[in-house]
Amino acid sequence: MRILSKIALSLAAVIAFAAPGVAVAHPKLVSASPAANASAKGVTRIALKFSERLTPRLSGATLTMTGMPGMANHPDMKMTGVNAAIGSDGSSIVLTSAKPLPAGTYRVDWHVVGADTHRITGTHAFAVN
Repeated sequence: MRILSKIALSLAAVIAFAAPGVAVAHPKLVSASPAANASAKGVTRIALKFSERLTPRLSGATLTMTGMPGMANHPDMKMTGVNAAIGSDGSSIVLTSAKPLPAGTYRVDWHVVGADTHRITGTHAFAVN
């Protein structure tokens, strides 16, 4: 009986290591609109596309104006009236504003959680002219 247990345990270990596992990686930002460090006009929508489906209640983003034309030392200003939601594809965050953003430089601070349950953070910068 003891030998049978060792054989069964050894067989289970071989199967566990030989069987292909599911590769789980962190979500990665794969594209954005406006593009990183690009300039755009009339921006009312910012879309961040990630490499996998996101956990909606644990993912989100905020928009901050980091610079304004004609103001050398413009302090960072969190933009109000901007909604962030998970896109219908489940793998994007879409920020929307009822009115076009004023001219200036912007930073999106995002945080996402995917299948591996790890919180990943990042930033995305662009300009409006």
